Amino acid sequence: MKKVLIANRGEIALRIIRTCHEMGLRTVAVYSTADADSLHVRFADEAVCIGPPASGESYLRPDRLIAAAEVTGADAVHPGYGFLSENAEFSQICSDHDLTFIGPSPETIRLMGEKSRAKETMAEAGVPVVPGSDGIVASMDEGKRIADEIGYPVMVKASAGGGGRGMRLVHKAEDFEQLYEGARSEADAAFGNPAIYIEKCVVQPRHIEIQLVGDGQGNVMHYGERECSIQRRHQKLLEEAPSPVMDEDLRHRMGEAAIRGASSINYEGAGTIEFLVDAEKNFYFMEMNTRIQVEHPVTEEVTGCDLIEHQIRVAMGETVTRTELPINGHSIECRINAEDPARKFSPSPGTITAFHQPGGLGVRVDTHAYTGYRIPPNYDSMIAKLIVHGDTRERAIRRMKRALDEFVIEGVKTTIPFHQQLMENADFQAGTFDTQFMESFTYTPPE
Repeated sequence: MKKVLIANRGEIALRIIRTCHEMGLRTVAVYSTADADSLHVRFADEAVCIGPPASGESYLRPDRLIAAAEVTGADAVHPGYGFLSENAEFSQICSDHDLTFIGPSPETIRLMGEKSRAKETMAEAGVPVVPGSDGIVASMDEGKRIADEIGYPVMVKASAGGGGRGMRLVHKAEDFEQLYEGARSEADAAFGNPAIYIEKCVVQPRHIEIQLVGDGQGNVMHYGERECSIQRRHQKLLEEAPSPVMDEDLRHRMGEAAIRGASSINYEGAGTIEFLVDAEKNFYFMEMNTRIQVEHPVTEEVTGCDLIEHQIRVAMGETVTRTELPINGHSIECRINAEDPARKFSPSPGTITAFHQPGGLGVRVDTHAYTGYRIPPNYDSMIAKLIVHGDTRERAIRRMKRALDEFVIEGVKTTIPFHQQLMENADFQAGTFDTQFMESFTYTPPE
């Protein structure tokens, strides 16, 4: 591997470029006309425009990405996260064109992307799963029968789902029909696949994921866990490592379960197995993400590992030697989005008129933004990730407060004020929250 095309944009493209350069690899950025002034274009060795702003005519066009790789002589493709990162067909197309896809095989992506099959596979590997249907539900009557058997509340979920789409919480039997049909319709519109499966709803769960890297030969190691329970509409707002609820026994059991699951499918590359953890510290497989995650920096901060480098080295053919990594201190990541929290987090695209990022010991900012940068309305609204590290969780929270106070972004609304209030919340500070936290959190716009 000598030259890597990054099939993505923004902060993750810039993040990958940095590691590639440290490894002595040349890089190719791709960009839409809306991203011509983005920093990932400036800092790559080469850059190719692949189309207009609409992602369906640029970042989601495999033919244009492959053409860019061929024109520049790239021999590998890193998909980042989002866009085509979990697209089995794109992985296959890269392979067909003799390009190393820095990620899992098409078969693995396809298997883990179908949530009902993923659940069956993990159960066979001895990973605890939430009680529910054995695969896809064939009819509404079958769904009602299963829900009655496992007991309400239940979750009706899209088999091909993600990001909270095609998902409904059913509290009682009389609501089942309406919510079942709503989930099917949304799944069909979002993914072109109306298939549904059913799970028992875990009450007051924590959302905790285990970071993994596998070499495709059954060798897998884990890098500890991340706490991802602070989320809105199933979209994460803040992540931290380690989880406040975790102890060494639970970390060991969850890590071993994740390794068993990933090893059973000969997983290759970086990925996460996501779990729900209840109040009694029982944990259940939820899904597997077959890519690098937005929140990977908090794991890097507490392990000292460059996960992008590990991802690339595996794609180069290196084997994984399992070791027990010590978890050093605590790290928190706040997603800084161009959104107005006072208006239900509505997007706030526009031009940044002032941009000053915080610094100092234990502070990291992953961003592609700068003063004068125009945030396009065509893509995800995240413009920066603010990551801090401290020797304790309390120290990390104090450091995050200071860093948020220093972070100046003018010209657009951002989620910085929301995170400032979150840092002051008693339940957050105590670590006594779950995935329902945002339902009771009240944001007050600053005067």
